[in-house]
Amino acid sequence: MPASRRDPGGGTGAEVALLAAGLRAELLPRHVAVVMDGNSRWARARGLPSAAGHEAGRRVLEEVVRLSRAWGVRALTAFAFSHENWSRPKKTAREAEEATRNNSRLDLTLAISYSWRRDIVQACRNLAQKVRDKLLKPEDIDESLFADELETSHANELPDYPDLLIRTSGELRLSNFLLWQSAYAELFFTDTLWPDFGEADYLEALVSFQSRDRRFGLRKL
Repeated sequence: MPASRRDPGGGTGAEVALLAAGLRAELLPRHVAVVMDGNSRWARARGLPSAAGHEAGRRVLEEVVRLSRAWGVRALTAFAFSHENWSRPKKTAREAEEATRNNSRLDLTLAISYSWRRDIVQACRNLAQKVRDKLLKPEDIDESLFADELETSHANELPDYPDLLIRTSGELRLSNFLLWQSAYAELFFTDTLWPDFGEADYLEALVSFQSRDRRFGLRKL
């Protein structure tokens, strides 16, 4: 792992960035998921073609990736409803994923035209096939094995389940995004359209997350 960059006061670059943003490293989400919504509405409000909104949204994602790395977020999963939301080819998106796959600072997953309900069904089929092939017994199947069959499962040490899920544009729903993985995620909804989503919006979401009392399904006594 490369040596951490340090400021003259002795802190790492990430520590300095966190302090400047008013964040606490020990309370940061390790995995942030984002529903990037509002590109088309942003473009229509400005009399621009949809492609302009999608291009603006792509630039915002690049900035969110930069901020995530600076603040120490380990994994970022971004959901676009359609491949048409990207002015660049899907191949470029996949290359961006691979470029961060073994990155010690951030793992980026782009979910484009993807259905989590379909992924769950496919995971069930995969497990059923393994049982039929006598590679597994039905009683061997648990949450961990099921999660391993999902396309979003990471082969490395990074967290599969998001700690924080952000949805832009004022819509209050998940839209078939990370249904299994978000069971205990903290949700943050903002009226800001994705192309207008900036550092202050991201910081607001992270500060909100740090104020949450996470129980992971347990009742508070």
